[in-house]
Amino acid sequence: MTVHEALEAPLLRFEEALSELVRSEVLFIRLIHQDLVTAGGKRIRPRLVFLASGALGGAPYDLELALAVELLHSATLLHDDLIDDAETRRGKEAAFRKYGNAVSVLSGDFLLSRLLFVIAKTGRMELVERFAEVAKTLSEGEVLQFQVAALEDYSLENYERIITAKTAVLMALCTEGPALLKGEAEEVREALRRFGLLYGQAFQMRDDYLDLMGTPETLGKPVGGDVREGKATLITLLLMERFPEVREILRRKGREAGDLERLRALAQESGVAKEVEERIRQRAEAAARALLPLPDSPYKEALKALALKEAKRLS
Repeated sequence: MTVHEALEAPLLRFEEALSELVRSEVLFIRLIHQDLVTAGGKRIRPRLVFLASGALGGAPYDLELALAVELLHSATLLHDDLIDDAETRRGKEAAFRKYGNAVSVLSGDFLLSRLLFVIAKTGRMELVERFAEVAKTLSEGEVLQFQVAALEDYSLENYERIITAKTAVLMALCTEGPALLKGEAEEVREALRRFGLLYGQAFQMRDDYLDLMGTPETLGKPVGGDVREGKATLITLLLMERFPEVREILRRKGREAGDLERLRALAQESGVAKEVEERIRQRAEAAARALLPLPDSPYKEALKALALKEAKRLS
């Protein structure tokens, strides 16, 4: 049996449990959840949970952990789209544009309430504490991103802090969580936590790269969203070091005709695009190396392959 085949059953149980968990008598909540939560998607975070669990020979409550991380992720998407004034999510109109700001925010809160319910079922206080810490860090990451844009406090250090807080810490919980639930040795927990952090950073770096260098078809939304929000990502930070005009483009949030095309051209002609691709590759390879303490298994290889794929998804 391949890993893909082995994941079919837990992912099916996941989808069934998720649909039941977010059931509501309130029509607008049901509609939002149909659009966002139960409409599928890549389910990257639940996959990470089940792969890490498989690499350990199975962990208790891995289904509950997978549900909890997806609920937290989905809640942040509802809130983030409103904050970012996003037009679309997964190729569809953003929830707050269809149902209003209040409904979108409160539906995100509803998801958080379901998260509390499902992690309470594990009876593991350490897991509850970890989720509370991750939720705090996610919020801090969002605020820091706005702070950096407002103060134009652009730096590679701040960028690393933002992508770690916004994305990587939740990925790390996905991969370390099964080891926590199974009571694995600290070396194993640290290996899976480090993998999740490095993979999450590579994942976000790739998303940020494609936000400028990709296409609307690959993104499922218009390109240049970060520039329009005045957010500096790795590619624009490296461009800023060489071309003063890039700071001005970010300051005016790419509003002038040709701003995005100019950034894309500078990235290609200067070699910055290739430099970013190389940094993503290095981060993905570091994630794969982090798994060395784990015993060899198809699940371990699948985790490594998932990380290394980030370096290839750059078009």
